[in-house]
Amino acid sequence: MNCFENVTLPSCVWFDGGDKRNTLASMFAGILFFAGWWFIIDAASCYPGDLPNAAHVCGVMATLSLVMVNSVSNAQVRGETYTGGCMGPRGARLWLFLGFVVGFASLIAACWILFANYVNAGSNKHTWPGVSLFMQNAFIFAGSLVFKFGRTEDVWG
Repeated sequence: MNCFENVTLPSCVWFDGGDKRNTLASMFAGILFFAGWWFIIDAASCYPGDLPNAAHVCGVMATLSLVMVNSVSNAQVRGETYTGGCMGPRGARLWLFLGFVVGFASLIAACWILFANYVNAGSNKHTWPGVSLFMQNAFIFAGSLVFKFGRTEDVWG
């Protein structure tokens, strides 16, 4: 007999519901976003001065990409609900495309900074600030993809 068989935990009130896919995807995307920013905060606090201030632009642009990608719904991209505005569905598709371009550009820039300033710089420089910058952008971009494609829009109507 197991000692934990008689232990019952109360159910989480805010987590009850029929479809948990949206909740889980949102929570996982938030954890990825938080972890991404936590990596760069750790590197900036552990190695002050090793990470140039301009390198933080990559993370800010990745966050902007997350907002841009997730501000357009899939129905707007398909042209089912969004018919107004100056460009209609083409504008929504262009906005989504530009959001992905900004996300990929920040990821590529972080990779470039990692290899140019930290991997090829020699052994006298710490590599963790460069690795954390790349991981920040990779985690934010992954969080953006999870938040965009991990949820379903059927619940909203």
